[in-house]
Amino acid sequence: MTDSKNKPRVGFIGLGNMGQSMAGHILQAGYPLRVYNRSRDKAEALLARGAVWCDSPGELAANADVVITIVGYPHDVEQVYLGDNGIVARARGALLIDMTTSSPELAQRIAQAAAGQGCSALDAPVSGGDIGARDAKLAIMVGGAQAAFDAALPILQLLGPNIVLQGGPGAGQHTKMCNQIVIAATIMGVCEGLAYGKAAGLDLPTVLKSIGGGAASGFQLTVMGQKIINGDFAPGFFVEHFIKDLGIALAEAGRMQLDLPALALARRLYEELAQQGHGRLGTQALFKHYEA
Repeated sequence: MTDSKNKPRVGFIGLGNMGQSMAGHILQAGYPLRVYNRSRDKAEALLARGAVWCDSPGELAANADVVITIVGYPHDVEQVYLGDNGIVARARGALLIDMTTSSPELAQRIAQAAAGQGCSALDAPVSGGDIGARDAKLAIMVGGAQAAFDAALPILQLLGPNIVLQGGPGAGQHTKMCNQIVIAATIMGVCEGLAYGKAAGLDLPTVLKSIGGGAASGFQLTVMGQKIINGDFAPGFFVEHFIKDLGIALAEAGRMQLDLPALALARRLYEELAQQGHGRLGTQALFKHYEA
């Protein structure tokens, strides 16, 4: 572990599939780390490595120079930041970085509230799933002021190589919506292509060798396609969280009077999948719809 002397104190909230790995990279780099999670058991591995537990988001914020969050849903983000004894109420002069995929409008409200407390805020959602988090290869889409982005960069670089400031508050979340819209349409195509190949009596691993090296190649086909072929529906990213993201994207598209039929179809198919009890599977489990 690198020496922590003269490094800012970092607080990390949200130790799920991705957060544990992300917080681990920060701790490994020598930053003094405080953590909070609704269930303490998910923090035990980090505590064993030297992280310090806090009993609330507010306690963590009061003892951190940089606060990073990656939680489940926009209502969780709102509660953690703007609730009683939340981050904004207790932080003083801190840099606040929300890496949850959440609402652009909420990101703007958090930035405004943070400024009122002498803090700066970034919305910095990520793409890459649990593998990207584990391997520190996340793509990070950032919204906020240039000065805050520059201050956050040394820490964000511990989490991934592709870090881009997209604009002011909310711009990171809007960019993540672009990402999720592309994924939604792409994974539907992967599932339908493999379903077609299966119905035609083709050997799917052999099919993947051909189409994975052509114009259709990409992460969804080569990684998720292989998982589908293997019958591996374990979550890198939960179906129920993807439904949340697609709902945000549809709401924002509606606000902008933008019709996105593929996005609407993807959300409907994933909602049906969740209703069948598959909400805690990975997004590649959409293939189950085509096996029905």
